[in-house]
Amino acid sequence: MAQTPVDVTETLKSLPLWTASAGDRPAIERSLKFKDFSAAFGFMTRVALLAEKMDHHPEWSNVYNRVEILLTTHDAGGVTGLDVRMAGFIDEAALALGGA
Repeated sequence: MAQTPVDVTETLKSLPLWTASAGDRPAIERSLKFKDFSAAFGFMTRVALLAEKMDHHPEWSNVYNRVEILLTTHDAGGVTGLDVRMAGFIDEAALALGGA
């Protein structure tokens, strides 16, 4: 099913922990910090399981206890409902695993 881009400014009203990406394409991003590498990796594993199920994968990087995440739907050219759903799940998973 084709995804339609959403208005990033409006979307961020429901995702207060996220910001609009300063990059050259429409995207949202969030930085997280965990207690240690193990907690960060556990968080990423939880998100990876949903990403595989949704067939929608974040762009992210991990250095020790920090995880940087960028969400966009490449084939739609912007942020879509898939990204909004993923961001909500990420927020819940981060809260459950002590991410700030």
